[in-house]
Amino acid sequence: MTSRQRILDAIEHRQPDRVPIDFGGHRSSGIMAMGYARLKEALGISSGGLYVYDFIQQLAIVEPDVIDAVGGDTVELGRAFMPGDEGWKDWTLPDGTPCKIPAYLEVEKRGGDWWLLGEDGLELGVQKEGCLYFEQTHFPCLDRAFDEERFDDLEETFGRSMWLSTPHPGAHLALDEAGLAELAAGAARLRASTDRAVIGLFGGNLFEIPQFLYRIDNHLANIGLYPEAHHRMLQKLCDLHLADLEKWLGAVGEHIDVILFGDDLGGQTGPLISPAMYREFLKPYHSKLWHRARELADAKVMLHSCGGLEPLLGDLIEAGLDTINPVQITSEGMDPRHLKDAYGDRLCFWGGGCDTRDVLPHGTPQEVRDHVRRQVDIFGPGGGFVFQQVHNIMADVPAQNIVAMFEAVNE
Repeated sequence: MTSRQRILDAIEHRQPDRVPIDFGGHRSSGIMAMGYARLKEALGISSGGLYVYDFIQQLAIVEPDVIDAVGGDTVELGRAFMPGDEGWKDWTLPDGTPCKIPAYLEVEKRGGDWWLLGEDGLELGVQKEGCLYFEQTHFPCLDRAFDEERFDDLEETFGRSMWLSTPHPGAHLALDEAGLAELAAGAARLRASTDRAVIGLFGGNLFEIPQFLYRIDNHLANIGLYPEAHHRMLQKLCDLHLADLEKWLGAVGEHIDVILFGDDLGGQTGPLISPAMYREFLKPYHSKLWHRARELADAKVMLHSCGGLEPLLGDLIEAGLDTINPVQITSEGMDPRHLKDAYGDRLCFWGGGCDTRDVLPHGTPQEVRDHVRRQVDIFGPGGGFVFQQVHNIMADVPAQNIVAMFEAVNE
């Protein structure tokens, strides 16, 4: 069984020959660059380099030799672009480790802090001295009167927000004739070079983009105070996403197996909005996007959404979702046995394989192994499960614990 078949069988609730594994197949299943350097050393891999493809989160490209070593079955579409050192420049991680970052990024050191800059030197985000990642500092719509907005310049504001204007390789290409041609050619090359399942990161965020523009406290207040204006904004966002989806999937659709959308809807204690609000504001637009994706490409629909989502899962399934990530098992309502029993025949759980809050960083290697075996025993039977640790592996996680985690899955 190939990796691609293994992933697709799991999503379609057929028992694969073994539990499929995702490590670094998207921006929430990877590892921070400082931790990646130590993992390579623990695996005895000295080839390759250290490339930070997600600069905000300081995530490293997981290289083929490492994917092979852990038994990985996925690859992110972005690996088709910027191969080698061309398009990269030198940088230094917070612990002094040299690395490469995309050359198209504009960064500037001021004292002990690093600033991420946009057009005309606009300060988009900062990595304070002693911190391991960047935080957003500029919210372009912060002072606007939301209830009076027509959102005619919504797309133009994206370039003044850190999360929306700091692309990873592949996403840096414009969706114009030249960019789409390069996307199509790169996707075809990647597809022909691997039997791993190819994950295409589209995004299509509806709940999160207003947070990046207005700040989350204002965004949540605006939903409750100005529902008509919020619908106007969501319709505009959905129209923009649909237009991009047509072009993007026209270029890469035949070369990917999974299309990944994003919207963090949950927190530690449950959803960030009520199920009623989800049904009113987001479900209709999610449904439009996900069903259109299915019409345009033979690809499975995955949503990345952190937190306690259990009260929303039924609606997400009805909206057209095939698989959910990262299955944050320490959040309210996210008990693995309950999730598998209640939704396991309708939804593939892509994640939940190892707790990244307590067990992976703080447990012993044996505790990690025991925990992973329990998770696999719960989620694995009958398919409907792709193993990944709950979220990205942080910089301080012991390499021996990461090795123990993957050893337990591959037993």
